[in-house]
Amino acid sequence: MLDVDYRDTLRRLIEIDTSGPDARGCHRALTMLQEKFSAAGLATMLAEIPLLHADGMEGRVALLRRRPIQEPAATHHIWSCRRRPGLCWDAFTFKSSSGYIYDRGVADMKRAIAALTGVLNAVSVRPLMYALSVVVTTGDETHQLVGQLKCLTKALRRDKPVLVLSLDAGFGYVSTTNLGVLHLDVRASGESVHSGLAHRGRNTVEGAARLIDILLNARSAIIARTSRMPAHPDTMLAFLEPLLNINHIGGGLSRNIVPDSCIFSIDQRLILEETSDTACDEILRTLQAVEGVQWSISHESSIPPIPHCNHSVVSDVAQIVREVVGTTGLCGEMMSDELSYAAIHWWNGIVFGAGLIRPECRVHGVDEHVNERDLDQLVKVLTSFLTNDREEAA
Repeated sequence: MLDVDYRDTLRRLIEIDTSGPDARGCHRALTMLQEKFSAAGLATMLAEIPLLHADGMEGRVALLRRRPIQEPAATHHIWSCRRRPGLCWDAFTFKSSSGYIYDRGVADMKRAIAALTGVLNAVSVRPLMYALSVVVTTGDETHQLVGQLKCLTKALRRDKPVLVLSLDAGFGYVSTTNLGVLHLDVRASGESVHSGLAHRGRNTVEGAARLIDILLNARSAIIARTSRMPAHPDTMLAFLEPLLNINHIGGGLSRNIVPDSCIFSIDQRLILEETSDTACDEILRTLQAVEGVQWSISHESSIPPIPHCNHSVVSDVAQIVREVVGTTGLCGEMMSDELSYAAIHWWNGIVFGAGLIRPECRVHGVDEHVNERDLDQLVKVLTSFLTNDREEAA
């Protein structure tokens, strides 16, 4: 049985605070990963990211490569961490309890990086089935990541289609597509006065509430649509479905002041049969039906739905998953994936994923965690996929 040590890397990733106002924590994390991948025999390089694509910080990107063996393939992973309130323990302390590891980002990002470093170090003296490149970036916002990967296109020197294994998750089944996403920030504008003279002003919190109300009334028709792509059984959905959520709102200065500005954020997830342009037009038409409220779009970003991947490698991975996990299948992911879009758009990539994020792992939420058994199974799947050694992975 192959001895794969991933816990030290995972512990060190968890203990590095990458939530600060600059990129020093991110640089520490990437430098540590550079050491891990170098020990596995990969030629490594840290690449600067322009501030325009680094969320105002001095971002870094680690490019990590291994000498080509046979046909070109690539494994990429997007990783970031931001501090979140509400955790019941120190977010930067490794915590393992009852077969689970807890931390922000551990369910979909950090665990996969740790698993990959462990696998590559364990098989460093063996030939790989594929020429391998690993890309680790800091930051996962839609409008930042696409620009970051665009900057890397020349450095990667991709002149032919490349297989892209997205490591955001890894248990049972194989993901072959993702929902698209549309993000809109809507700003309601008004006139601020003392609350005792409210009749002389225009209350934007109340105006924003009217805009939100009409969107929520329209939501039922939007989410009634379904895709032809099956969803993972753990989602309790038969097929992928669109979503429309109001996830943030902010406005007002004090209890006794009529506010003159209020912003709320729309998050809409798009199925394969939709486009970001048509979804945006539908939102705008809905908002325009509200009379007496002055509003504008202060931010817009989107990622199109990811085309279904039908490459033969998907069936190979599905069979490996069956041998390791006991179940398998091809399905769509209800999450959205900036990496997949960028890889398809800039690298002519063929994108798939080795599993889905378990809903009960509370990804991006309080008490986010990963099942250690899932992590052990991901190690086996990666080992078999990269080396074609089914006995070691069993």
